[in-house]
Amino acid sequence: MRVMVMVKATSESEAGKMPSTELLAAMGNFNEELVKAGVMLAGEGLHPSIRGKRVRFSGSQRTVVDGPFRQTSELVAGFWLWQVKSMEEAIEWVKRCPNPMEGESEIEIRPVFEAEDFGAEFTPELRAQEDRLRAATENIANRPR
Repeated sequence: MRVMVMVKATSESEAGKMPSTELLAAMGNFNEELVKAGVMLAGEGLHPSIRGKRVRFSGSQRTVVDGPFRQTSELVAGFWLWQVKSMEEAIEWVKRCPNPMEGESEIEIRPVFEAEDFGAEFTPELRAQEDRLRAATENIANRPR
């Protein structure tokens, strides 16, 4: 199963406070463990929400809202995409993670939808389209920059 592992933002991360050399090294070592174990598919830190945008949808209308966004506890400061055998395995990996912030912090784990989760509504044609798109995104990810 794939899971999205989200590091929740804090007032410090939203203020743009960068992690220490020690934390960067600890996270680098943790990420290396994840890669060696075949767990980590992707992972990145995110800039504070002041540099972000939101697009609100209301019928055919689109409204762009500039950051920063107020509810820090609802914001994401970084993420991983992992391939694990179970939610329990994901939890065990998160428990081994260095604290991503200087003070208290929180990491959320959520399963990623797989094709079989959608049932009959996910027709063979839609499944074929999804397969084509996944192959194309893998090609983009593997391209030299």
